[in-house]
Amino acid sequence: MRKFFQELKADLKFKTAGPGQKLSEPSRAPREEPRAETAPRPRRGPTDEAQMAAAAALARMELKAKAPPSREAARSRVRKELMAEAAASEEGLSLEEKDLTCLDKDGAAALSVSGVYFLCPLTGAVVRKDQKERHLREAIQSYFSVDPVAASIMEIHTFNKDRQKVRAGVETVAKYLDNIYLHPEEEKYWKIKLQNKVFQERISCLEGIHRFFQAIGFEKKTLPAPGQGKESKQTTEEYYVLKEEMLTKLEDLKDYKEQLLSSEPMRAQLDRQPSVFKPSPEAALFELPNDFYNLSAEEIKREQRLRTEAVEKASMLRTRAMREKEEQREMRKYNYTLLRVRFPDGYILQGTFYARESVSVLYAFVREALRDDWLPFELLGPGGLKLTDENLAFNECGLVPAALLTLAWDAAVMADVQAAGEEQSASPLKPELLSKAQTLS
Repeated sequence: MRKFFQELKADLKFKTAGPGQKLSEPSRAPREEPRAETAPRPRRGPTDEAQMAAAAALARMELKAKAPPSREAARSRVRKELMAEAAASEEGLSLEEKDLTCLDKDGAAALSVSGVYFLCPLTGAVVRKDQKERHLREAIQSYFSVDPVAASIMEIHTFNKDRQKVRAGVETVAKYLDNIYLHPEEEKYWKIKLQNKVFQERISCLEGIHRFFQAIGFEKKTLPAPGQGKESKQTTEEYYVLKEEMLTKLEDLKDYKEQLLSSEPMRAQLDRQPSVFKPSPEAALFELPNDFYNLSAEEIKREQRLRTEAVEKASMLRTRAMREKEEQREMRKYNYTLLRVRFPDGYILQGTFYARESVSVLYAFVREALRDDWLPFELLGPGGLKLTDENLAFNECGLVPAALLTLAWDAAVMADVQAAGEEQSASPLKPELLSKAQTLS
C-alpha cells in the first residue's frame, strides 16, 4: 500500500509542474505484479454480402486477366445473336408481344416506355407503330363515305411510295382534266383509252387512281375501236368516259385537279407520349422496346456483316476519321430516341422523338410543359454540355437511343423575379401534367 501512495505522489508532482519548470519522468520502482491487461475483442468474420462482393470482384479480375476471345469465337457469338433476332422476327408476334415475352423470360426491369406511338391525322386515334399502316388504310377506306374524291387522292399520295412515279402520274391526269376544262365542246377529250401506252405506264400502275376517276365522274365503258372498216372484224376497247352531267360542273373538275396536284402523303404524326415522373435516382436508367431500334427483318444480314467487320477491326489501329464514321453508322441504327429532362426540383419530363429531329424541337416540347412558358432556360446534356446549337439533330449530339438532360434557369432572370417579390409556384410544370406524375420503377 505504501508503494502505491509513493507512485501516486510522484505522478501528481509530475503533472503539476509550474511554468518554466521542466517536466521529468518520475522514477518508478519496478512493480512486483503487473496489472492485468484487457483481453482483445474477437474479430468478426466477413458477412455473407461482403463475401459475395469479394467473390464477384475476384471473378472480374480473373476475366480481365484472361486473353481476349478468338476472332472465330466472337464471330460465332455474333452469328448466334443474329439468328436469335431473325427467329424472333419470323415468329409472327407483334413488337409489343415480343417485348413482353422477353421480359417474362429474362425477368428484366419494366420498360421505360411501352412503345412508339403515332397520331392518325384523320381519326385522331393514337396507335402503336406496328399498327400504323393498317390503321391509315382503314381510316382512308372509311373516309370514302364522307368524301370519295379526297379519299382517293389520299390513297394515291399515301400508298404509292415512289414519289417520282406519283408526280408523273398526277401531272398526266391533270393534263386530261385541263383538256376537258379548256375544250368542253370537243368529245375526244371526254374519253380516256385504258389501253393507251401512256395511261398504262404512268397512271394505271398507281394505287387509288381508278377510284379517283370514278369519284370525279368518269365511268368505265366498252366502246368499238375507232378506224375499222366495214368488212373488218369488230373489236372493242375499254375507256373512261366522263358523264354528261359533269360538263356542267367544270369548276369542280378544275378544283379536283388542283387537289390532286397539291396534296401530300398522309403521314401519322409521332406522338410524344409526354410523361412526368417524381424525383428518382433511377432517372438515368432506360429499358427500351424494340420499336426504338432500326433493325427490321431484312436488315439482319446487313447487321451481321457490320458486326463481323467490327470484330475484325477490333485489333486494328483506327484513325479519328474511321472512328467518327463508325459512330455515325452506329447512330443510324436508331429511328427514335427517348429523352428525359430533369428540373431543378427533381421532377422529370419525358418524351419520344425522332432520332434525326433537331434540338429545337426538344426546347419547344419543354416550353409547352411549363406553367410560365416565357421563362428562359437552357438544357444540359450528359456531362453538363450545353445544347446551344438547336439546329443539330439528336443523333449528332449523341442523344440516342435515350438520354437524361438537365434544365437550368437563366440566373439573371430568376434573380429579377425573386427581387420583384413574385410568388413562385411549387413546380414549374403545368398542373395537369403534375397531377399524372408517376414513379419510376
